[in-house]
Amino acid sequence: MNTEVKSGLDIKTIENAPEASKRVLTEAKKAYGFVPNLLGIMANNPVLLNSYWDGNVELSKNGTLTAIEQQVVFLAVSYENNCHYCMAAHTSIGQMSKVPQDVLDALRDGKALPNPRLEVLSQYAKATTIKRGRVSEQEISDFYDAGFTKKQQLEVIVITGFKVFTNYINYLAQTPVDDAFKPNVWKTRN
Repeated sequence: MNTEVKSGLDIKTIENAPEASKRVLTEAKKAYGFVPNLLGIMANNPVLLNSYWDGNVELSKNGTLTAIEQQVVFLAVSYENNCHYCMAAHTSIGQMSKVPQDVLDALRDGKALPNPRLEVLSQYAKATTIKRGRVSEQEISDFYDAGFTKKQQLEVIVITGFKVFTNYINYLAQTPVDDAFKPNVWKTRN
């Protein structure tokens, strides 16, 4: 089944994707039980899909931010980029990763997080996004003072880069939110 989205791109399936995209779509189906629409759109360009998927696998295996911290960054960046799809998807993934609901609610509402350390992380990720990496010395100092490391500073950049891939694709395609993420649909800000 081909489903075309706003941009004219198809949401590819394992059956009709380019050969070089099939590995990732198969792995995604095994991991999630379905192929997320975003990955189906990314499958139109195997370089994009494979870079995104393999990078995320590497981050989950070798990153030093915890799963909760990673989701805070994913959501903070997606909030700043005003991405309807990624806010729904990462809220759902955050729930699976045991991110406290009050933290998820604050991230979705653009409010201060109830956990001071996670609030610093969120603000640093937002500053990295808004300022396109040109964070201030004070923001860097606050990040380190909260106990984060230089390596984790680089991980924030990695996650921000992943969100550039996905957030921008979702602007282009207006990716339909998958049924699995619909309980966490998020309305974009004006």
